[in-house]
Amino acid sequence: MAEQGLKKWVITFTVITASLLELIDTTIVNVALPQIQGNLGATLEDVAWLSTGYAVANVIVLPMSGWLGSRFGRKNYFLASIIMFTIASFLCGNATTLEELILFRILQGVAGGGLISTAQAILLETWPREDVGIATALFGLGAVVGPTVGPTIGGYILEISSWPWIFYVNIPVGILAAYCTYAFVRSTPKEGKGMPVDWWGILLLAVAIGSLQTVLEKGESEDWFAAPYIIVLSALSVIGILLFIWRELSTDHPVVNFKIMRHRSFSVGMFTSFVLGFGLYGSVFVFPIFCQNLLGFSPLQTGELLFPGGLCTIAMMPFIGIMLKKGVPAQFMATLGMLLFFVFCTMLSNSTLASGTGDFFLPLVIRGVGMALLFVPLTTLAIQDLKGAEVGQGSGLNNMMRQLGGSFGIASLTTLIHVRQGFHRSNLLVHVNENNPAFTDRFNMMIKGFMAKGASLFDAKMMALKAMEGTVIKQTLLLTYNDAYWVAGLIMLLSIPLLYLQKFKKNTNIPADVH
Repeated sequence: MAEQGLKKWVITFTVITASLLELIDTTIVNVALPQIQGNLGATLEDVAWLSTGYAVANVIVLPMSGWLGSRFGRKNYFLASIIMFTIASFLCGNATTLEELILFRILQGVAGGGLISTAQAILLETWPREDVGIATALFGLGAVVGPTVGPTIGGYILEISSWPWIFYVNIPVGILAAYCTYAFVRSTPKEGKGMPVDWWGILLLAVAIGSLQTVLEKGESEDWFAAPYIIVLSALSVIGILLFIWRELSTDHPVVNFKIMRHRSFSVGMFTSFVLGFGLYGSVFVFPIFCQNLLGFSPLQTGELLFPGGLCTIAMMPFIGIMLKKGVPAQFMATLGMLLFFVFCTMLSNSTLASGTGDFFLPLVIRGVGMALLFVPLTTLAIQDLKGAEVGQGSGLNNMMRQLGGSFGIASLTTLIHVRQGFHRSNLLVHVNENNPAFTDRFNMMIKGFMAKGASLFDAKMMALKAMEGTVIKQTLLLTYNDAYWVAGLIMLLSIPLLYLQKFKKNTNIPADVH
């Protein structure tokens, strides 16, 4: 039964706040990694495990969240996840060694995996069936805006304080969310109580998805299959996924119910959620690196650039929910969203070394509008045919695919940048020779400039060569990042036909998860 009046809005605020905790923490730590590295005396490869450990734990728990909510009661599981996340945040802020911090980040990831999908299921149950598109739009605020504003919040905190505070800020929010959950969220039956636990399924899930996520997070930095442990983990992920699917289809009490894949809209929706994650997390990953490493922007400046796009997403979300309620096909809105994302990528692919903050405002606003048009319709299409307990399972799998899509996006775009960097550098160096008048004219001008400042002829030549090398490096990076934007946009564009494999429904509603 749906809630009414003030209670409905308090629960909505509670679950969105709790899910924001998890989603912001997926990106907020990234801007603090250099400071943590210096403070704890660790290498960059070591501190990267703060993000990897969180992501691995998160993506393992996500597909299990529906089963855990059913077994222990959704309210109980959600409340326990909030409390665990809050405690883990306190422990992260108090960590004195990198090993402690990684351990507590993993604990955060375990708790966070129980927040987002359970929050979505609670929200769907709280709102009336006819308004559930609006509810999903409100939930989408956190899912889309969280990863976007994370760097902004992290950059601001680091400007005024130190890295432990990126964890401490979670504590008051977590306490408030825990209290509101305890006081206002309705308890649900423990449907799985007394039933046997699928321990083999849990083990195979942890091995398969954990190995896959680790490969995606660490593969590029380890030169992929040049590292023996990446080869082992890749084999484990393939074997583990096959055994996990077989196990879940053959047991009477699976931890993940793959029978919901019989719904065509949900099966196709898994792929579209993957593409959404690729675009959402991939673009948020590439853009800050491009701005900071190439254009010299500070983390705070970069975060502030992303903020207007996030505001556009916030402004658009309720409108999207209303349009769904009025019967506008979700496929049409998602198509427009994918086209806008392609436009965003095309605009950024034309960036130059002279690009300033003003050049990115319009593209990022277009991205913000596009993401609003994508998240709600794609979620609506994916779980429109699910009923009852299937909604909890579907939410978990859908969120897992979005997270994996993000990991694939980051891994593939990082690899693309590495490969294309060598390609563009080779092409540019062909023109750096004495037979190229453009090169010799610029080189001689540099020599004269350095000599005018008092350098000898020999020193001026050495300085000019270094300056030319710096120019080649910058141009190489610029062309490489432009390629990355093109690929991200093209993948989104080519995914449009998938939308039309899903059912068209007038007045599309996501089914409420009733018991």
